[in-house]
Amino acid sequence: MPFHEVIASRGHRRVVDLLRRSISRGTLPPSLIFAGPPGAGKRDTAIAVAQVLNCLNPNVNPEELPNGLNSLSVDACGECAACTRIARGVHPDVLIVEPGDTATIRIDQVRDVIDRAGYRPFEGKRRVVIIDDADVMVAAAQNALLKTLEEPPSSSVFILLSARPDMLLPTVRSRCIRLLFADRGRQAIDPEAAAVAQRVLAQVAAAPDSKKLDAARELLAGTGGSATSDREQVSAHLEAMAALVRDIEAVSTRAADADLANPDLRPALERLAPVYRGTRGVEAFAAIGEALDAIGRNVGVKIVADWLVLQL
Repeated sequence: MPFHEVIASRGHRRVVDLLRRSISRGTLPPSLIFAGPPGAGKRDTAIAVAQVLNCLNPNVNPEELPNGLNSLSVDACGECAACTRIARGVHPDVLIVEPGDTATIRIDQVRDVIDRAGYRPFEGKRRVVIIDDADVMVAAAQNALLKTLEEPPSSSVFILLSARPDMLLPTVRSRCIRLLFADRGRQAIDPEAAAVAQRVLAQVAAAPDSKKLDAARELLAGTGGSATSDREQVSAHLEAMAALVRDIEAVSTRAADADLANPDLRPALERLAPVYRGTRGVEAFAAIGEALDAIGRNVGVKIVADWLVLQL
């Protein structure tokens, strides 16, 4: 399904818009992890990426940016031969790897797609490799994939889908940009957490590298009690920060207030947009997702905070 159908049926408008604009600008990372619970729409979104990269009649709409420049918003038509074949799973340039009879993804499956990805696309513009339930790849298969993820062929994109990204080898996770697909029923963002997240992003944006760690203290605001409450507090700040980064990307293309998670913070978002839109915003969003995963694995909150501010 094209991006607009993903938004209509699954939500994730901000994640989808981030992907769409990255594709429009030619800055889509070649190695991605879509992380989120089962049924969140990760596979549908990966198919949408494959469609827009190979669509024969893409829908391209100009968008005026606040700086007076123009950008493009792109989506697949969903009706051409390429789009329909991708949706049916029979396009030769969209390779989908899934667990086999052993409920794992074996090394021979991974070696096969690595070999096929090394060739030019047969009939499309880009080859897209989608590895579903990537966390069940055996260790040997993950290790076989490392070099390709680090230096993927210029015509190929690898998308790993996982409900348990912490089960992937650290070396695999470090080579991919991670996008977090949350439950559609997620609660509204806490205004106090949003205020903390805004201050952290502003402080990091203005600080030289040697001073970035000062922002970690702001991220840890309200902690100091029990380990459980500290983790909950920092997680709330991180969730709010992820929403802000998505809003910054939306604001950079003059999205309406109805499309923002934090419309009341629009002036602050517009001030931060020149710093965080584009590639830096994608990388910041991915780093926040990794920080949330680390909190879930009981990594110390101070370690997570210090690491994150150095990535923003």
